[in-house]
Amino acid sequence: MHELVPSARMEGEIRLFGEDIYGRSVEPVLVRRRVGMVFQKSNPFPTMSIADNVTVGLRLNGLRNKSLLAERTEQSLVMAALWEEVKDRLSAPAVSLSGGQQQRLCIARALAVQPEVVLMDEPASALDPLATSKIEDLILELKQDYTIVIVTHNMQQAARISASTAFFYLGELVEYGSTSKMFTNPGRKQTEDYVTGRFG
Repeated sequence: MHELVPSARMEGEIRLFGEDIYGRSVEPVLVRRRVGMVFQKSNPFPTMSIADNVTVGLRLNGLRNKSLLAERTEQSLVMAALWEEVKDRLSAPAVSLSGGQQQRLCIARALAVQPEVVLMDEPASALDPLATSKIEDLILELKQDYTIVIVTHNMQQAARISASTAFFYLGELVEYGSTSKMFTNPGRKQTEDYVTGRFG
């Protein structure tokens, strides 16, 4: 996702639909267009309006058609379950929204560029239970159309919203499989110990 840092140590491959994203012929900018990112802490651009936050990626990619930008703004905010709450104040500062709304705005911003994959790093960890429920409902809806990879330390959340689960420990992949199998009949004792609360 980022330019390589000469001092950074890298091993292995990261494949996006079969292509190693660190291959010499792969342009990082093109990877970023295919992969959206939602961070743990909502990060709307504070000097921009709600609408401008949604369309910033589109404008950076050269889209200038105002009607198309407006259409994509509405479409993205609808997909992020935020349109009804903000449609009458699109020019308001993004930071005027609540924490849960800001996180959904960041999801709308990621969706606006129509990525193939959406990465979410603990997207609800800083939110109250009501806002968390809205984010989880949104993920369940979006996964019909997008590949979503979510990092969470909340095992109940993983069990509720994921189809497949990977368990990592100290940077190593311990086990990967269907969520139902991972939580009811894992293949590795270390996974079983973690999901049953014996450690972690």
